[in-house]
Amino acid sequence: MKYGESSFDIIYLLFAITSGVYLLVRSKNAVGRLMGLAAFILGAGDAFHLVPRVLNYFVDGDFSFRLGTGKLVTSITMTVFYVLLYHLHCLLYNKKHGKAIAISVYALAAARIIICLFPQNGWFSNETNLLWAILRNVPFALLGVLIVVVYFQTRGKIRELSRIWLYVTLSFAFYLPVAVGAAYVPLLGMLMLPKTVCYILMIIDFLRYRASTVTR
Repeated sequence: MKYGESSFDIIYLLFAITSGVYLLVRSKNAVGRLMGLAAFILGAGDAFHLVPRVLNYFVDGDFSFRLGTGKLVTSITMTVFYVLLYHLHCLLYNKKHGKAIAISVYALAAARIIICLFPQNGWFSNETNLLWAILRNVPFALLGVLIVVVYFQTRGKIRELSRIWLYVTLSFAFYLPVAVGAAYVPLLGMLMLPKTVCYILMIIDFLRYRASTVTR
């Protein structure tokens, strides 16, 4: 198990970060660079949690502080990732959403990040407080719903990105049971693998979109 999971985590991190750098460097427009920034932030943020997790399998020592800190960083960078997805949608479709949606995106992201910063979350002791796990994930889930709605509304307009709404939906469906219940039912942690696959598929679609714009 530890070899399979560790290999998967390392491959994912290398893929996400490398793809992000590639899109940032090779893209000549704001859309491609934003895709690259989103992929890079996603991979770099997850590295704070996944690298200590991999090391914990093979190196003796107490990694509780590093794992907890990594969860905090990842919680923030995942939130930023979805805000970037919202901005990407605006650029892709030259679409200005109503003020209510824009304010909701920023407010929910800010609420999520602020709640994550409270010490009651128990990040640095790598402990889980069920109440705070629910509190910090309510605005995050609502942010996810907004992203799903805006991408679903335009799902037929760009073929390479037509499934982004589905990947976001599935990523939350896999993530939320882990975020709330994995400390009590450790087996739920396995859902992080398909959640990560959803992120990989999103990045693949970013790469497909860039390739299609280059060949047009």
